[in-house]
Order: sequence, then structure tokens, then C-alpha cells
Amino acid sequence: LQRMLSIAVEVDKSPNCNSCKIADVIFPFILNIPVRSQREVFLNTMESHLLRCKLLELLFQHGCDVPTTLPLSLAKILYFLSHSSMLLQYQDETAEWQRWDEMLYYLSLLLMSYQNVILAFPLAEHLRSSLNERMDLIIQKVKPKLQDSDDISHLDVQLNIEDFISRVQHVLGQPFPQQVMEKLYMLR
Repeated sequence: LQRMLSIAVEVDKSPNCNSCKIADVIFPFILNIPVRSQREVFLNTMESHLLRCKLLELLFQHGCDVPTTLPLSLAKILYFLSHSSMLLQYQDETAEWQRWDEMLYYLSLLLMSYQNVILAFPLAEHLRSSLNERMDLIIQKVKPKLQDSDDISHLDVQLNIEDFISRVQHVLGQPFPQQVMEKLYMLR
């Protein structure tokens, strides 16, 4: 299934458009997966980083009281940290802190996938372009263009993390469990 989804993203001139269409179809099914480990297996085994980004973006938009219109970027990932609450309708019965732990896990996965789409590997750095265009861009050694909303400062990160900590501590009514703090440091 994951290989077929990856191929489906690539068959058109616009992998970005295809990934949006496929994510829109798959998203309701992800919402109905009742067990965290099953959701994680599905997302972790996804071969297409672009499709994984789109699915996680939809998941976080779903959890925001006020969805944002920012394009997928580092600023949008910070927005999700401050405004999303990962409370899925069919989330298995877990402690409240484990839901926040799951949210941070998916946010880290979104960040890693986004970096793979934009920056990381020479063959992957133009994943938003078609295969034909991608090969030309790689041959010409054209660097991917970052968006304005990818220009964030250490202060932006620090303020959003502090906001997240105070928000979750208010909801939990207790200090952060160690597992959640570890994921937060990893995300930072």
C-alpha cells in the first residue's frame, strides 16, 4: 500500500497537487484508527515524505481551534505547536499526558518529513517538482527555494515552546512528565 501511494504521488506533473488529493482521501481513515501504535505504524512506513507532510498537516489543522492559512513551513509547524491539541475522536483511552506526547511525536515526524522534502537529500530536495523537472534541477544543481515563513529565529522557537509548556501544564494541572519533555527537547 505504501509503495502504491508513493507511486500515486509521483505519476502526475505535480506531486504536490497529487499528495494533497491523496491526503484528503486518506485523512478520514486516519482519524478512525483507534490505537496510537497503528497510527504510528501507518505514518512511519509511509514512503512518500511529501504525502506524510500533507497528512500530518491535515491532522494538525484538524486539531486547531483556529486553522492557519500559512503554507507548510517552519512557521506553520510552530503554529501547530502553539495552537493544536491532538485529541482524536477515536483515540484509545490513555492518560491525558500521553495524548500530548503523541502530538509531539507527530510534530517531530512532520518536521523531519518537511526537512526531507525541502532540504535533506540531494535526490529528495525537489519533491514538489515532477520527476522530469526534478532531474533537470538536480543536474543544474539548483537549490530548493525556502519560503519566507521558513525564516524563524531561536526566539520564535523558545517563545512557542514556553507557550506550549504553560498551555499543557494548565490542562494537565501538573508538571510535564519526563517523556513529554524529552520529545519537546528533541523537537527544539
